[in-house]
Amino acid sequence: MRQDLAVEIEFLPAGRMPGLETAWKDLESRADGSFFLSWHWIGCWLDHLPDWARPHVIVARRAGQVVGLAILCRRTVWRYGVVRTPSWLLHETGDRGIDNLTIEYNGILADRSCADEVTSTCLLWMARNLPGCDELVLAGLDQRTERCARALADQLGFRLQVRRSDSAKWVDLDVVRGQGGNYRAGLGKSTRAGVNRAIRLYEARGGVDFQVASDERQALAFFDGLETLHRQVWAARGKTDAFSNPVFGPFHRELIRRGIGSGVVRLCRAAAGGTDFGYLYNFVWRGTVLNYQSGFAYESDNRMKPGLVSHVLAIEDALARGEAAYDFMAGSSGHKAHLSNEQSPMTWVSIGPDRLARKVEAGLGRVDRSLRLLRRRLLKPKAAPSGS
Repeated sequence: MRQDLAVEIEFLPAGRMPGLETAWKDLESRADGSFFLSWHWIGCWLDHLPDWARPHVIVARRAGQVVGLAILCRRTVWRYGVVRTPSWLLHETGDRGIDNLTIEYNGILADRSCADEVTSTCLLWMARNLPGCDELVLAGLDQRTERCARALADQLGFRLQVRRSDSAKWVDLDVVRGQGGNYRAGLGKSTRAGVNRAIRLYEARGGVDFQVASDERQALAFFDGLETLHRQVWAARGKTDAFSNPVFGPFHRELIRRGIGSGVVRLCRAAAGGTDFGYLYNFVWRGTVLNYQSGFAYESDNRMKPGLVSHVLAIEDALARGEAAYDFMAGSSGHKAHLSNEQSPMTWVSIGPDRLARKVEAGLGRVDRSLRLLRRRLLKPKAAPSGS
């Protein structure tokens, strides 16, 4: 490679990089990054970080042109309460409340003409040069970025630990179009029957209305409705809801204000006979709809399926708009498997030198998993004796 084409790295506090927003948006137009690597998300996230987070930006340049950007935060992570790990996190802070905003399809924003090279160079620089770093924490990686991370660990002889392994389930709308364009016809028999029956029952109440918010005022009103239904469901389950996080509401209301006009934020409402039964909070990025949050009005009659129906209506709306995919993203909710026709791996990993502390942590992890498995076995209801 010619020397003038080498990728050079600069690392500095985000507040000391002049024109960060301009540089990010320019690179964004030359990159294939996800919505979570767009300035819509990153810019809003930076504005909501507390002072202690002290975000830093890594800048990759080739022949003077910016070809890679990423934000890193430093945090000492305690694992199992005893293993102290000085860490740098990619587009996260290490604080549970802030990080519960949940970034997916994470990585380095990189020029598409040299994306793998830029990603590998940035990760290598991080592993070798970040001050006070015993571990790189990389959340929500797609398969391509994970491969770069694994190659880095192999190259340096580091340990890569998978903190979480999941898959993003999604609907390939071009496949639906290739099969005649009838999305419901491609669903499993029982799912299709359940959706159609629920829609008939909702229609009997006075007709089904599916609406996409047209402006900021309506979008924020839909988000308020989503919050109400979301909180009711989780309270009934005796669990903590997303809105109990004090960062969640302010962050997303600001994101809605910034994104509704350009169409990258989409709030949907589903109602029957004038009564709301579902809200969806989605992002729309380069032909893909990403479902981020929802609120549904569940009933004692389990024939009413507000979640399935709301998503089916949103998918059919995306199909009519000519969009390419409807992505449920990661998570284990049952509707994702029933409504999707594709899936993509997503992983949360950490990388660091194979030191004693990391081996101790790995051992504690094995003990923790064994205890969890034992507990599940002990709590599992026993089968009734034959003949009882």
